[in-house]
Formats: sequence, structure tokens, C-alpha cells
Amino acid sequence: MPLDAASLAALPPGISRPDYDRAAVTPGIVHLGIGAFHRAHQAVYVDALLRRDPSWGIVGASLRSPETADALNPQDGLYTLAVREDERTDFAVIGSILEVIVAPRERERLLALMADPRVRIVTLTVTEKGYCHDPATGRLDENHPGIRADLADPTAPGTTPGLLVEALARRRAAGVQPFTVLSCDNLPANGRTVRRIVARYAELRDPAIGRHVETEVAFPCSMVDRIVPATTDADRAAVAEALGTADAWPVMTEPFTQWVVEDDFPAGRPRLEDVGVEMVADVEPFELMKLRMLNGSHSTLAYLGYLAGYETVADVMADPAFAALVHGLMTSEVMPTLVVPGIDLPAYRDALIRRFRNRGLRHRTWQIAMDGSQKLPQRLLGTIRDRLASGASINRLSLGVAAWMAYVRGVDEQGRAIDVRDPLAERFRAVADAAGEDAARLANGYLEIVDVFGTALPADPRFRAAVTDALGRLLRDGAARTVASLPSEA
Repeated sequence: MPLDAASLAALPPGISRPDYDRAAVTPGIVHLGIGAFHRAHQAVYVDALLRRDPSWGIVGASLRSPETADALNPQDGLYTLAVREDERTDFAVIGSILEVIVAPRERERLLALMADPRVRIVTLTVTEKGYCHDPATGRLDENHPGIRADLADPTAPGTTPGLLVEALARRRAAGVQPFTVLSCDNLPANGRTVRRIVARYAELRDPAIGRHVETEVAFPCSMVDRIVPATTDADRAAVAEALGTADAWPVMTEPFTQWVVEDDFPAGRPRLEDVGVEMVADVEPFELMKLRMLNGSHSTLAYLGYLAGYETVADVMADPAFAALVHGLMTSEVMPTLVVPGIDLPAYRDALIRRFRNRGLRHRTWQIAMDGSQKLPQRLLGTIRDRLASGASINRLSLGVAAWMAYVRGVDEQGRAIDVRDPLAERFRAVADAAGEDAARLANGYLEIVDVFGTALPADPRFRAAVTDALGRLLRDGAARTVASLPSEA
């Protein structure tokens, strides 16, 4: 029996399901870039709100692939959330997503919905590369092919900035208040960054619309946190067995979840604070904590762990040397760069380590390693800049950067090809082909990629020397021996 509205009543006892009338729910949020993370995070918070206020239903939009729409629409937008911790799994059916629109084939309907006065918030999880920006500067990439195409035909946009600005322009022309744009992606100061990107695109399109976006549209910052591995066929089978129904695309996650949001919603918002969202005046300290401690550690574990032959983060953390590495990375090199009001950083570190050890989450190192060129500046390089500015060591941080360099060569330690998924993968391959096994040439080639490193950091001899040395050790000794040889924490 497929999962859909008609099958809810037949679910086994103990399976949580919507406790509100879904027929009364109307769209208040459009979400661009619907994927597993949104469905395990923001959609779950909204699901908990709909019994009190049904005007905040979500319509999701896939900007490229129809896969999510093809899976969820026949299920009336319903899907299963499986929360795993080691050997325990709890299941819930989530009902906050009303439908999924595939933007390339229903662009006009998506734009009409975004211009609808009922929609007061547009949320985003389009990944770092979805913003068509330069990660090193945080500014719009004005030569991006998608941006150039949208500027040539702005009423039929294909990019995130293009869709946002066309919908905002339609609302402006109709006298409708702008929606609030809420990025839930891992960008530094994500609200301010997205405002800068979108306002610049709007200015290039029409200076008057640019001024409107800059002065009238709210872009609150946010920080999101929940580990969501990719769903496997084995996961689908486990969900089918537990529920007695076939769910085409359930999502797997961990018990921990956090959402910190700057409270700036001129067009109105749901009472997110009633379901555990932290509404604050300044998100930046929380964002830096998460980007640097969780995401920076995750990326370091992913690159080194993959090179060492470990499939999942839990596998990596079962190796005492890698566990010691990530503890030392956070304690000695990351935490000294952070001041977060009301947060016990050692306790947060210990909670992260417990989460990384969760055997119930098969979070693949290969999955985390994707799109590193977009992630590295936020997750590791900002911390490195702060450490260098204070004259402090960057031994473990530079090893994470070097591990990324070794990974994106596209060849593992046994000489097998790595499926490198990254917008700059061809450039990485060209650097690797030219450098061969020469660590200095390889490091120099990657450090010349301004899109990743900018210009100031590669010019610092301390950074260049630390990364080159770490890369040499990885190429000579391999990841496992390199990590095992690290000195104990000071």
C-alpha cells in the first residue's frame, strides 16, 4: 500500500502522523531547493505549527531535478521522517508540504505562487553553489552562465536570484508587500550575503528594482543544524516494514535539531518559538560556532576518512586517532576563535562528538565531501584567517585543507578513481595532472584558484607552508598514518 492521505489511518500504532486537518492548510511558505535536509528540518518545525495556524503550509520547488516531486506528489506531499540513534529508530509521517513544483517545467506557476499575497516567506536550501556567487568574496558572480541568461530574459528565470527578483518585481507591480527571504544554507552571514547577491542581480536587471530589494525586502540570517544522510534502498525497505506502506522517499536523521533565526519578518511569520526555534537579534555567533565546529570538523573527517578507506563518519570516529584529531581540532584551534553568548563550548563539542559517533546514521564521507570548493571558505578558511591573525597554530586546520587537496586530485590511496562532485572538478583534475605527485606543485596549483582561496590567504607564507607540508605527508604516508602521527593536544 503506498503512503498517501488515504493510508494514514491504517498506519500502525506508535507511528506519529499529522494531528491537524490537512485540507484546511493553505500555502504561506514557498521553499526553493527542496531536498532531504529541508524535509528533516524546517518542514518538521512547520508541521508542529500547523495545528495552531494552518496558514503556513509549504509548497516546495525543485530547481533542477523532478525526482522529489515525482516521489512526493503521488503521496499527497506526505513522507516519513526516521529518527535514528544507534540501534533505535522512531518514525513520524510529516504533512507540512502541500506539493512540490518542478521549476523548469512549471516556472510560471511557481512565480505566480511566489507573487501570491498568501505567501509571506520564501525559504532556501539551494546549497552554496545555488546562489551563483563567488564563495571567496560572497558576491554575485556576474559572469555565471545562469545569471547572464536570466538578465537576458528576466521574466523566465532559472537561477535562485532570478526567481526571487522576478517574483518580487511582480509583487511590487501589484502593490503586494514583499515576502521575507530566509536562507537556511551554510553561508557566512547568510541573510546579509543573500541580500547582497540578490540586490546586485536586481540592480543589474533594473536599478529601481535593485533599490526596492535593498530597502524593502527582509533577509534575516539563520543557522540550521541537523545531520541528514542520503536515503538508501535499505532505508526505504526499513520504513516500509515499520509502516506497512511504501514511501518513495523517506528521510533519515538524528535526534538533535537546532534552528536559530534573526527575528526580522515584516510580512509576518509563524510562532516558530513555540516549537523550539531560537528567535534572536544576532545569529552570527551561533552560525560561526556551527560552521566552524560542526561543518569544519565534518569536512575534515570526510576528506581524511575517505582517503583512509572509511565509508561513514561513524566508521571514522571509531578510529581513536581520528576521534582525537577532531577533538583537538575543535578544542585547540576552533574554540579559541569563538564567543557565543549562553553557550558552553566544551559541552557543545562533546555533543558533536557523540553525534558523529551515532551508528544509526550512515552518513557517507563521500556525500559530505561533495562541493568542497563552495564549502571550504566557510568551514575552514575563515577559522584559519582568524588563527593566523592572532599568531596561533593551524596544524589540524591545514591538514583538513590538505586532505581536501588530496581528495580532489580524483585518485585515492590505492590508485582508484574518486567520483569528485564539484563545480570546479575539471580545474582540479587539470592541476593534478600537471603536478603529479609533487606536493609543492599540487598545493601551489590549488592555492592559485582564487574562487576558493581568494588572494590574501595564499600570500601568507605560514598558511602556504603548513598546507604544503601536510599535503606532502598525506601523499607520502597516507591519511591513516598521518593522523596517527599527530602529537597529542597541548
